[in-house]
Amino acid sequence: MSAPRHRHLIWDWNGTLLDDLTLCIDVMNAMLDRRQLPRLDLARYHELFDFPVRAYYERLGFNPARDNFERLSIEFITGYEARRLESTLHRDSRRVLAAAAAAGLQQSILSAYRQETLREIVQHFGIATYFDHITGLDNIHAYSKVTLGQDLIRLLGIPPGDILLVGDTRHDLEVARELGVDCALIAAGHHPADRLRAGGGHVFPDLAAFAAAHGL
Repeated sequence: MSAPRHRHLIWDWNGTLLDDLTLCIDVMNAMLDRRQLPRLDLARYHELFDFPVRAYYERLGFNPARDNFERLSIEFITGYEARRLESTLHRDSRRVLAAAAAAGLQQSILSAYRQETLREIVQHFGIATYFDHITGLDNIHAYSKVTLGQDLIRLLGIPPGDILLVGDTRHDLEVARELGVDCALIAAGHHPADRLRAGGGHVFPDLAAFAAAHGL
């Protein structure tokens, strides 16, 4: 899976380019504290977090009779958005994006983050010019990215075999398989390496290792 084989990189945002793992745990712990539910540490988060997010909330112990998914989604995203600029890009994000652009690769973002706020934060970090398309959801519920990805593939107008999706969760691998594109997984975000490997993904410990393997 070498760089010249691909013409376009589709990047996941949260956890892949943006290092928001600690923020997500902190915001969720505040929600859990308010309900006297067990808190998350990194190991428990890595064990429980998954898509769809509704099932993740249930595994955390939220009572759907008292806290419906809509209310929980609003509470989480309100807490996240209030602190979102506390997160930073992963250490090698800028370098890898620049190297990919220099190598002639086109790039896009495909994210479960809300479209409007996704564009704003990408611009905040000064990296929007690297991307031909920035694609997020039109809601705050973090449902599957498959339909969005299908729309993006049609928009790109290039064969799926020329596309590499780079993400940090097993859902990214599922999306890639649905889209018929190659996938690389970075074990520095919301799913640990063992869970990524268990899904059969091609796993790299960080963006630097990914870049080295792809000649970037």
